[in-house]
Amino acid sequence: MIIGTAGHIDHGKTTLVQALTGINTDRLPEEQRRGISIELGYAFMEAGEGARIGFVDVPGHERLVHTMLSGATGMDAVLLLVAADDGVMPQTREHVAALCLLGLTHGAVVITKCDRATPERVAAVQAEVAALLAHTPLAALSMWVVSAHTGQGLEALRAALLSLARARAGRRRPVSGDGPGFRLAVDRAFSLEGVGTVLTGTAHAGSVEVGDGLALVPQAHQPCGLLSAPPTWRVRSLHAQNRKVEHAQAGQRCAVALVGLARDDVARGQWLVRPGAALQTDRLDVCLRLWHDEARPLRSGTPVHVHLGSTQVMGTVAVLALLPADEQEPWLASDPLPPGAQAAVQLVLRQPVGAWVGDRVVLRDAAASRVLAGGQVLDALPPARYRRTPERLAQLRAMLAALPEGLGGRLARLLPLSPWGLDLRREQAQCGGAQAPLPGGTVEVRDSQQAWALAEPLAAQWQAKLSAQLAIHHQAYPEELGPDAARLRRQCAPRMPDGLWRALLAQAAAQGFLQVRGAFVHLPEHGVQLSATEQRIAQKMAPLLAVAGFAGVWVRDVAKDMQESEPLTRTTLSRLAQQGALHQVVKDLIYDLPTMAKLAHLVRAVAAESGGEVTAAAFRDVTDLGRKRAIQILEYFDRIGLLRRVGDVHKLRSDCALFQAQAEEREAAAAAHA
Repeated sequence: MIIGTAGHIDHGKTTLVQALTGINTDRLPEEQRRGISIELGYAFMEAGEGARIGFVDVPGHERLVHTMLSGATGMDAVLLLVAADDGVMPQTREHVAALCLLGLTHGAVVITKCDRATPERVAAVQAEVAALLAHTPLAALSMWVVSAHTGQGLEALRAALLSLARARAGRRRPVSGDGPGFRLAVDRAFSLEGVGTVLTGTAHAGSVEVGDGLALVPQAHQPCGLLSAPPTWRVRSLHAQNRKVEHAQAGQRCAVALVGLARDDVARGQWLVRPGAALQTDRLDVCLRLWHDEARPLRSGTPVHVHLGSTQVMGTVAVLALLPADEQEPWLASDPLPPGAQAAVQLVLRQPVGAWVGDRVVLRDAAASRVLAGGQVLDALPPARYRRTPERLAQLRAMLAALPEGLGGRLARLLPLSPWGLDLRREQAQCGGAQAPLPGGTVEVRDSQQAWALAEPLAAQWQAKLSAQLAIHHQAYPEELGPDAARLRRQCAPRMPDGLWRALLAQAAAQGFLQVRGAFVHLPEHGVQLSATEQRIAQKMAPLLAVAGFAGVWVRDVAKDMQESEPLTRTTLSRLAQQGALHQVVKDLIYDLPTMAKLAHLVRAVAAESGGEVTAAAFRDVTDLGRKRAIQILEYFDRIGLLRRVGDVHKLRSDCALFQAQAEEREAAAAAHA
């Protein structure tokens, strides 16, 4: 269990933690010299039966509220401190707003420095605090009067905290629904000789063991979205609650030593996560409440500081819809958001962050002078367009209702509202890598990389549409094997997500409803035969293709060399390409199978040296081709599924089996020769 402090500067937060634990959390020389906390401090208290309570001591200075928020997001309970000689002060109010907007409801109010005030003054401060907390989620907190100097009230407070820890044992403030994956908010990183880079932070979800592989998000120079193959680092050693352990879990302060990670490659604000839950985003759809004491409504376009986990980034608010008081009323697109009200908003961030569904966020104004609003993430990968349509607002409403239900509830509520079904890996990653059975009446459509959930009638409808469109094409063009996959997609489902399209094709082929040969798709009963003339041309052309190498051959050139008609040669080559006997990279440019297999081998070699990525420049250099030809070949590999275009690079589909048989034959021949 993690208990955090909150309150105005010089109200005794660090002194109280030291009195309870014996640990001075001010570790920096400047903190000790000035007598104020600048960074987060950590301490631990024995809780019996081998358990420990972790304390996060936050700074109270108005210029350090961002540091306070980075510590508060990992708290299970809070100690709100108010000095008896000062009473409620500005940062008391700001910290209370932040705690309420973060959803904290457990802990205690502590009136400190009671030895410096009369009983009447203490009673007045208690009444002032009670009035401040009235009508907030913190109103029910117990109140304790203590003096760290004389010891008054300390034992009673310690007993109350131990009782709270026992009552909360095994229960963790929900951060990511039912997501089981380990997740740690990094707030500090350093290097130790003989150990390597050590990351410290609060574990928000899941568990981890020595030897596990973990990833960091966000990653520089990576596009937003689910990271398919993020760099991972092995856990060398673990400390939890200031003890060396083999296993750590949510609700503990952890130090994680990672093998091979450079200190300069990590910063406060990143998340340490399981690879399957590694995603980063520059947009968040959030259910947001504007603090009731705000003087003005929150309008779209307002610049804000966004605090999430241990990070802080600038962003802009787009108000999508106010939440009606009556839950039965529909959500309507509206702007602005009045004080005290709730709305669905989209936060557009200047830098990517790591985020999961259910994460708590706090907004501060552009000058970082006050807390404005707070809420929970509904969608960590939301659309940038059509974000206020009735269909999208219905989805956001379902996401809000599913927050306490985990991944299973989210899938059940969203599937009826999703005309393209749901990308399961995307949804699982947003919920921390959670696994949940599919709702009844749902089928899973998948290939080697994609998994989508569709309602059974929708899946059957798409399968029938594919078969019908192929039958129409075969009837209209009986001399062709079939359309290529891109053409078939334009005919059947031009707006279908790319991942769902590839999964549908792969599953239909696996079930025998259609066949995929190279880039072409056809019904199993349909085929094409070469005429005698075309067979003669194919035989004459084979040696010309074999000597062409990486340059390939153009139809006009090979027709001239064979002294055949160019139209007939083009038709023959097109049929051979459709049968999978040749590769037509662009119109009229042909490669034979062995040459294309060699080019694919070079693509894999370049990707292996570049983290799975291939650029046109790198491919050009290893093939000695011109840039234009290198781009044509890479784009062809994109079309047939060996590569996937992401921005200016091409990513290798690591589990794609294209050209693998030729590569294995070449390796076997080389081994036999050796």
